Parts: sequence; structure tokens; C-alpha cells
Amino acid sequence: MTSDLFAQIGARIRAALAASAPAMPEDVLARIEVSPPREAAHGDMASNVAMVAAKAAGMPPRALADALAKALATAPEIAAAEVAGPGFLNIRLRPAALHAVIPAILTAGEAYGDSEIGTGQRVNVEYVSANPTGPMHIGHCRGAVVGDALANLLAKAGYEVTREYYINDAGAQVTALAWAAYWRYLQAIGSEIAAEDFAARAPSGLQYRGDYLIAVGAALAENHGRSLAAADGGIAPPELWLETVRDFAVAAMMAGIREDLARLGVRPDVFTSERALVASGAVEAVIGRLAQAGLIYEGVLEPPKGKLPEDWEPREQTLFRATLFGDDVDRPLRKSDGSATYFANDIAYHADKIGRGFRTLIDVWGADHGGYVARLRAAITALAGDGATLDVLLCQIVHVLKGGQPVRMSKRAGSFVTLRDLIEEVGRDVVRFIMLTRKNDAQMEFDLDQAVAETRENPVFYVQYAHARARSVLRHAAEQGFPTTPEALASVALESLTDHAELALIRRLAGWPRLVEGAARAHEPHRIAFFLYDLASDFHILWNRGREAATLRFIQPERPAETSARLALVAAMAVVIRSGLAVMGVAPVEEMR
Repeated sequence: MTSDLFAQIGARIRAALAASAPAMPEDVLARIEVSPPREAAHGDMASNVAMVAAKAAGMPPRALADALAKALATAPEIAAAEVAGPGFLNIRLRPAALHAVIPAILTAGEAYGDSEIGTGQRVNVEYVSANPTGPMHIGHCRGAVVGDALANLLAKAGYEVTREYYINDAGAQVTALAWAAYWRYLQAIGSEIAAEDFAARAPSGLQYRGDYLIAVGAALAENHGRSLAAADGGIAPPELWLETVRDFAVAAMMAGIREDLARLGVRPDVFTSERALVASGAVEAVIGRLAQAGLIYEGVLEPPKGKLPEDWEPREQTLFRATLFGDDVDRPLRKSDGSATYFANDIAYHADKIGRGFRTLIDVWGADHGGYVARLRAAITALAGDGATLDVLLCQIVHVLKGGQPVRMSKRAGSFVTLRDLIEEVGRDVVRFIMLTRKNDAQMEFDLDQAVAETRENPVFYVQYAHARARSVLRHAAEQGFPTTPEALASVALESLTDHAELALIRRLAGWPRLVEGAARAHEPHRIAFFLYDLASDFHILWNRGREAATLRFIQPERPAETSARLALVAAMAVVIRSGLAVMGVAPVEEMR
């Protein structure tokens, strides 16, 4: 029997449905839900089974619900099944069914909640993928945490997950980086060229002026001396230095990015270079595939809607028939100079992922890329049909506050808050937890004062405090001679757990496997943070009940049976918090300091 109580009751419901209405279609069975009721007074679980299966069963919903309720009343776990409204089923469980959740948790440990729904399915989660032009900033941070927690969540649900970082090292921005690094190189060898004079000669100006490139320039000077400069110490022809400086600068930026990600606990399995992909011929190959399929033509696009840009002119372009696959316009694959567009490179990259055997592709992007989603989905459909899917999670901007005011902590990097600054200010675990307290597409304020506050309003503190309290209880119990190992507590009698606060906590624990599966299917790792906060709240309520009523205290030396039962509940709660924090990439604390 499964350790997932909701799945267990779901199996009972499906068995009862099969007896009343055999040969139920699979699509109907897939829509049957077993969930916590909207109001606790309605029971322990609720199901929509009669509502979704009535038509296929050829019965009115209430009539089908009545038949199912009678059948379910004989199940050993179920105390009562009642029909509500137009045909919903409300189910009350026997105490023994709820109590059985505790030894299941203690036996499984942090693997409680592990699922097999993703077995045999390979998923590629690409996240961060920041342009290698400077340090990681707080905008990158949110995507990094969301992507990493999602990858952990999918792995817990049984999927085979690859975490990937796409290095955008083939575009104009890395060329601009090379020029900026070259300016710092010239400074390092003693050139007195002014920033504005240099910017006037650089093709796209001097875009990156942060101090972080000073060390890059110094390293170039140490490695190459004055060989990259003109005889007078000025700007040499780009063909003599551009490739060397670009490659060195990108490597230096990626080394810093890897360090910053490691500080955040993010370690991608794969780094894929856009430049290497282009050099391999993958872009031309994918354009050829689309051409062979009749999905490319030479044409002229309509002018952009709204105000017409001054530099817009109608010209013939190589276009992908994106409108055949749901996009609003066809999309260019080549620039005016004949080189591939960024979109063409991106198609080749995703085709490469599909070619590596991934059928589920998840990209975590900044919200400013929202307009790009439809065209990329169109390309993937064109290439793979129904054989691959793309889900894009867009992460909204994060505002950092201190004292209620916006804050800029980085002097070295320029005018933005770096990831390194943020971690040094509040710690990795706080950063990761808070980044998951909002859905990825909701804007967020990261309040530095709240992040370190020891209050219920600080979700990090509130959840960590629950775990620390539980561990403290178990330590004190062990000092008094009570068994506290998971093996010992998994076998204690639990009949004394009857208080409504105790049962509410058990019901919450029982919902963890269901939460994992639901969050994994929806690609919503923020649900983990919400669940843990609610679990911590249930535990703190029970703790406070013990302060008010001596009979509900966790440790009562004169009542060893009741104490052991409550220690088992406390230990199970701590296990689930650790299980949830592991998905979030946050370490649990043993005691609050």
C-alpha cells in the first residue's frame, strides 16, 4: 500500500467507481481528484469523482455519488463518506488511517513524498543563462533559484533531470564586452585614452564600465604585455586583438558566474556555448531542415504596429513560417548581412536539446523575454511536432528594500545589486527561501530587514524555527531517557493522538506527497514554500496548545505512552520540513542562535 494517503483513498474511490461503472474512459479517470476539503468541518478529504464521471457512467451525479458513498463506507480507512451539493464526496477517515502516516514518514525519512510520476521521462531545465558580460545580479538570482528548485522538485517526482546553462557568447553583447575589457587593458598598460574618446571609436560605445573589468584588463596586460595595443599605446586594429580579448573576457566572466552560482548552491550539469553551437554548423543545419520542410521563404514583413521606427525599411528577408504554428507574425532567420539571427541560433540550440533525447524542455527566463515565447514554441512544434514540449517560466523583477527604501549595494559592479552582495548580506538559505515565496511571474520586494527578522512575518525564520523547536524537543526527550530514533518512534502506539491540533498537523503531513506531485506537474516550486509555512504554522499552534494545556505537552515523564506518540509526531514533522527544504535547496537548522 502506498505511503501517500491521498493516493490510497484515490485508489479506493477508483475501485468503487469500477464496480458501479465498469470500463470508465482513461481521460475521465485522469480528471478524478482527491483533495483536502475547503472547510475542515466537511471531513478529511473531498473528491469530484461523481461530478466528472457521471456522464460516462450514465447516471446523475448525486445518484453516482450515493452509490460510491455506500461502497466506500466499507473501506477500512474510511469512517464515513457523505454526499454534498450537486454530487461532491466528503470523506472522513478513521483515526488509525491518519496515525499510519507517522510511521510511514519515519520509515521513509526525507524520501517521504518521493514519486514515480516522472519515471522514464527526461527533462531539460535551462535556467540563469545570463549573458557573460558581468557579475550575476539579483535579477539573475530569482531565475537561478526558481530553476534549481524546480529541477530538485522534478527529480523528487521521479523525472530524470538535466540542469543546463546556455552561454550567450556569440552576439553583439560579447563583442561590446571585448571592447570594454580592451579599454581596461589599455588602462593597465598605461594608456591615457579617455573613456569618452574610446567610446567614440568602439562600434557600440563603451557599454560596460563597471570596476569588475579592471582585473580582466590587468590580466590581459600581464599575459600579453603591450602586444595587443598600437605602437603608441592606443587602439590597435580589432582584427589583431578582438578575438583574443573576447575569449579571455568571456572565460573570466563565466568563472565569476560559476563562483556566484556555487555560492547560491546552484551547479548546472551542462554548460552549452552558443558560439560553439554556431561553429559546429548546427544553425545552418536547422535552417536547412526548416527549408526542406517548406517552412522558410523570402519575403517582406509588414511594418511594426504602432509608431514606426525611424530606421525601419521594407526589405526582403529569410522568414520562418511561424504563423503556421500559432505565432502572430513570421520571423526572420537571417540579418541583412546574411548572418543568422539570434532566433535562428536559439532554434538550433533547442533542436540540439531535442536531439539529445529531451522531450520536455523548461526554460526559465526574465520577464522581458515574454514576447519571445510564442515564436520559440512555434519553432519547436515545427521541428518536433507533438514529440517535444516547451514550458517557459518568466521571472518578474525583484526590488531590494532596506528601511523601506530601494537599495543599491554594489559599488564594484555598477548600478545594480549583485548576487554576491545579497548572499553576503543575508546568507544563501535566506536568499533561496525568499525567492520562492512568490510565484515566479509575480513581482517581488526583497526586504532586507524582514529577511533577518525573527518574526512570523519572516517565512524563513518561521519554518526554520519550527524545525529547530522539533529538534530541541527530541534532544530534551533523549536526555530524559525516551527513545527518539526514527526506528524506535515508528513502532510506538499512536492512539493517544486525538486532539484536533494534533490531527490537523497529521493531515498536513499526509498532504506532502500530493503537494510534490501537483507542484511538479504544474512546474511551480513556490508551492513548497507555501506548504512549509502552513506546516510550521500547524506545529507552532500545537506547541502553543501545550503551553496552555499541560496534557498536550510533548514531554510528560509520568505519561510515557503519550509522550512517545507525540515525539513520533514531532519527529515526523521535522522529517517533512527537511524534505521540503531539500527541494528548495535550503539547509535546516538544529537550533536558533
